[in-house]
Amino acid sequence: MAVTVSPERDVVATPVQRATREALYAGAIALGLFVLFIGLRTDQNISNELILVQRWWLLFTVVVLTMVGRFVYVAYGQPFLAKQKIADIATGLLPDSVATRFFRLPYFIAAIAVVAVLAVLAGSLDGLLGPGLAGYARFARALAIIYALASVLFYFRSFIHAHFSVLGIAALAVYPVVVVLVLALYSGSMMGGFQGSLKWVDNFGIQILIYVMLAWGLNIVVGLAGLLDLGYVAFYAVGAYAYALLGTHFGLSFWILLPAAGAMAAFWGVLLGFPVLRLRGDYLAIVTLAFGEIIRLVLINWREVTNGSAGISGIPKVTFFGLMSFNVSDPNYIAKVLDIATSSAYYKIFLYYLILGLCLLTAFVTIRLRRMPVGRAWEALREDEIACRSLGINTTTTKLTAFATGAMFGGFAGSFFAARQGFVSPESFIFLESAIILAIVVLGGMGSLVGIAVAAMVMIGGTEVLRELDFLKQVFGPDFTPELYRMLLFGMAMVIVMVWKPRGFVGSREPTAFLKERRAVSGSFTKEGHG
Repeated sequence: MAVTVSPERDVVATPVQRATREALYAGAIALGLFVLFIGLRTDQNISNELILVQRWWLLFTVVVLTMVGRFVYVAYGQPFLAKQKIADIATGLLPDSVATRFFRLPYFIAAIAVVAVLAVLAGSLDGLLGPGLAGYARFARALAIIYALASVLFYFRSFIHAHFSVLGIAALAVYPVVVVLVLALYSGSMMGGFQGSLKWVDNFGIQILIYVMLAWGLNIVVGLAGLLDLGYVAFYAVGAYAYALLGTHFGLSFWILLPAAGAMAAFWGVLLGFPVLRLRGDYLAIVTLAFGEIIRLVLINWREVTNGSAGISGIPKVTFFGLMSFNVSDPNYIAKVLDIATSSAYYKIFLYYLILGLCLLTAFVTIRLRRMPVGRAWEALREDEIACRSLGINTTTTKLTAFATGAMFGGFAGSFFAARQGFVSPESFIFLESAIILAIVVLGGMGSLVGIAVAAMVMIGGTEVLRELDFLKQVFGPDFTPELYRMLLFGMAMVIVMVWKPRGFVGSREPTAFLKERRAVSGSFTKEGHG
């Protein structure tokens, strides 16, 4: 058993003793941090007076879970990880990895059996187990599905790694079809499958892809050019309001306004670029943050044009290239043209493939630009601006093209957002949105398209999953709202990922210029924060 020896005193601390001490420290820190956030909650009584609601039991639960987690990690987790690095004396081999032990065939078969049994009994779980236990049973079914999918990914990891991009695009292309077919089998009718797919296609498909496109657009500015932009949501807002205003007042088509919104956002990107040409680091971040707030305040106060905080409603929907409409009252409604049943899911599925196409366009343009002189100038600017100037590169045009290109894709995403929502208001473009997009870029690995896409899927999809965890109300009380804690979990996930993978999910990058052969550059050979 591993022990810790204190150099000041001749005292030997076992892992359990050290874990107990650190668990007490962690509990004290958690108590100090959460006593005001969790232990007390502000509310209003019937007289509209502000009151404090005491939640000491919830605070006690959080502190105990923190202490138990720290104790288990120090007492058992750290010694186990240390033993994983010690080879066996007889064979000279390292022990089996944790993943190899966790993903075994008997466990996989058991997970499939659990999923099958609970799927067959899905309609009668409330009657058999009661509403309380039925929620836990559904949660167990979700965990079994996740374990089965993770097992498949683990056993075929070599093939998936070799063909990740192709497999990812193929999976995204068939995702709505698979969702509709699965829900159709579950409900017993094809229309049931279409109606049931609304949530999965919209919340877990379109929502994630919007943030993927935004993060890829910001990646041009931050990941490739190395310019810290905290006001990227301003270009998102410009694109959304450009489509909303021109579409509602002049009746122009989405297909005309999409490039117009991108061009308008790019114009504002150039306007932002000129004042910050001489700024770097923290100063650049503050100015871009101010730019984002200026745009938001203009949207709020210019009521004659933007309608202020009330926003703009009645934004026209996207048509299928002018051939078919998604409004039921129109004569060329898609269901009437194709002679199929009426459903609101058609529009969501069409929007899914539209944003998927826009994301692929963003990725294609980014990859092509990285291999062109302007892309190499961006990367040179990111690594060292002084050296970039000494090479004769015009840093003014390099920065402006980075801001304009990134803003253009933000404008595309904004116009799509307006068409999807049918309503826009300044509350949708607050600084928190810029922070989330920047966090996705950093967590995924700046400059890595695949890593950013994975980070968006984990972060945005993970927060959407919280809406489905109703069983937590049985643990923390009926007033517990899981989605209100999404930002807390988002922050915790950021801390964990930054400790585990400080350079993001993808810690290496492939240079655009190479001699004789391609080689991935390890994160240890790159500048901090640019892995």
